[in-house]
Amino acid sequence: MSVRADLQGRHIVLGLTGGIACYKSAELVRLLTQAGATVQVVMTEGAQAFVTPLTFQALSGRPVYTSQWDNRPDNNMAHIQLSREADAILVAPATADFLARLVQGRADDLLSLTCLARPRGQCALLVAPAMNREMWSHPATQRNVRQLCEDGTAVLGPAAGDQACGEVGDGRMLEPAELLEALIAHFQPKCLSGRRVLVTAGPTFEPIDPVRGITNLSSGKMGFAIARAAREAGAQVTLVAGPVHLPTPQGVRRLDVQTARQMCDTVVPLAGEHDVFIATAAVADWRPASLSEHKIKKEGKKVAPTFELTENPDILATVAALRSPPYCVGFAAESESLLEHARAKLTRKRVPLIVGNLGPATFGKDDNALLLVDAHTHRALPADGRHADKLSLARELMQELARRLNQEPKA
Repeated sequence: MSVRADLQGRHIVLGLTGGIACYKSAELVRLLTQAGATVQVVMTEGAQAFVTPLTFQALSGRPVYTSQWDNRPDNNMAHIQLSREADAILVAPATADFLARLVQGRADDLLSLTCLARPRGQCALLVAPAMNREMWSHPATQRNVRQLCEDGTAVLGPAAGDQACGEVGDGRMLEPAELLEALIAHFQPKCLSGRRVLVTAGPTFEPIDPVRGITNLSSGKMGFAIARAAREAGAQVTLVAGPVHLPTPQGVRRLDVQTARQMCDTVVPLAGEHDVFIATAAVADWRPASLSEHKIKKEGKKVAPTFELTENPDILATVAALRSPPYCVGFAAESESLLEHARAKLTRKRVPLIVGNLGPATFGKDDNALLLVDAHTHRALPADGRHADKLSLARELMQELARRLNQEPKA
């Protein structure tokens, strides 16, 4: 599997403070470098009590900074050089004490000094809290977090779960892959800032009996990529997912369903609260008219059982027909005559944009090729018609969507 170089050319200062979650930061350095970033690690005295600088020098390929008195820079001002070179400073883990120090503007160690000295217009500060659940919920910590957000610091997490002390609750540092995703998102253009986007993804499953059902080969990967790209672009995103086993993109609200009717019942009441509806899910057109109470057995039967089908609700058409519908984007997964079928679906559903793709060529895969079809034109995405990874396509689609939304007349 190829590694995406989403951070190519970026220089990240990774700060570590004194918490057991420091052990996760080793994996984070590996992921950051794999994504193309150069990583300069800065460790507090407390962090060095948990892990050694040698570990991070080996992983980053750069000497670790630990003291504000480090005389390696020509000007003997490590805090200035480190912050001027960086595209972002990420502190992970960030202890309760360090959050308080940032709020107070304290600067008596190298990491806090570097954070305070950074040029705020060009070097973002992101922190990943890690602490005991009682420390996290304490009013002082919550006040500090609010103040940090007001000051422009991005607070990533924390997550909930088992803690090193044996307790369970909020306060766990996000996992390295989650922090990588959040950092990548930080650098993406915020072309959908302030927008609310509703996405459906994956297949539906229509039960025949308690163990069998009608479904399709959709993996949900395209829909999940779109949800992630929309969130990266600054939108508030709700993802309604059929039965798939994919991690929820960072910052996305996820609602799980199984059947087409469940998806419809979930989507339609939410649609009016959103600016955009992207119907990526491969929804079953038909379902059994009745559900067998028990598994249909074949013992002693010479003829296969038959059952009557009934039509499922048309989610996209229903949303498009609302009195004040969101901007609706439909997906057409076809096996042939893509442009012809996509344009027919555009007319039938009465939506402004259909995104066509060849289902058998993309189901379950990490790449795709799209065809954007509206009432007047059509164009391939990517422009050369070749396949590209689904996240890159989703990001291009968000740029296209933002352009179209900005051309829409204000209500």
